[in-house]
Amino acid sequence: MKCLIIDAVHSSIKEELGKYMQVDEHMLPTQAELAAEIGDYDVLIMRVDPAINKEILDNAKNLKIIGVCSVGLNHIDMDYAKEKGITVFNAPGLNGNAVAELTICKMLELSRHTIPACIDVKDNKNWDKYKFVGRELRGKTLGILGFGRIGQRVGEIARVFKMDVVAYDPYLPADVFKEQHAKSMSIKEVLEVSDFITIHMPLNDETRNLFNAESIKSMKDDAVVLNMARGGIVNEKDMYEALKAGKIGGYASDVMENELGGGGLTEGAGFDSPLFTCDNFIVTPHLGAQTVDASRDIGAHIISKVKEALKLN
Repeated sequence: MKCLIIDAVHSSIKEELGKYMQVDEHMLPTQAELAAEIGDYDVLIMRVDPAINKEILDNAKNLKIIGVCSVGLNHIDMDYAKEKGITVFNAPGLNGNAVAELTICKMLELSRHTIPACIDVKDNKNWDKYKFVGRELRGKTLGILGFGRIGQRVGEIARVFKMDVVAYDPYLPADVFKEQHAKSMSIKEVLEVSDFITIHMPLNDETRNLFNAESIKSMKDDAVVLNMARGGIVNEKDMYEALKAGKIGGYASDVMENELGGGGLTEGAGFDSPLFTCDNFIVTPHLGAQTVDASRDIGAHIISKVKEALKLN
């Protein structure tokens, strides 16, 4: 048997699966490159790039398993994979704490202006605390869109800061909200009452462009939006216009709509956006799960699932 790893994953995956099969690595191949080389492999280990389309799956003559070292599966043609008899599994919840902590980090950074203050000191050699008067999280309302594992963990941490938590998730029973000390609301209500709104939803037809000129207009003028989920949920043109016009307090994101358009996972890849000109916009390159802790836990999960599926135990 043969296994192909195409992204940066925990070293334990290669080490453990290497006891049972040949393990090769090709970091971040294009779709065409992957389609050309996938034919002999029984196992594919990946994260989110490239998208797995019909051409790749048709060329995957021996492929039995795709192990995804992340949560989302919208980059894989799941119906066609099932039709081809290929088992696909992900690692739900194992990066939850890492993403939740990053969310809180960005809330604090925007609230206390830590990034522009750091730049002002280091680059401009200024030591002026009066330029960066912030606000505390205490007593503010946090709205959480998508109240699954990550959303619930964000709410748990937010309560330590003495924030009031409201949430939207149509798939959860009322008792979950009660257990998590969160008030269940509609999306419209969450947008209207929240000082901070954090997104933890998948990208699909219902959530695409959820944050647009119209929905942003219903929010508080000093409200902050945080997107640790997927680019495309926020309409970036409308967000740019709102930030420039002072219609919103800030936007913090770990994702962009076209983050992979210019080879955004490859070394030296260029990337630009009008949002980069906004002082109240902060961004990181989709590093929500990039902790040694999450990588270790995800690696252990993927190893277990592959061995179970192939009866290697």
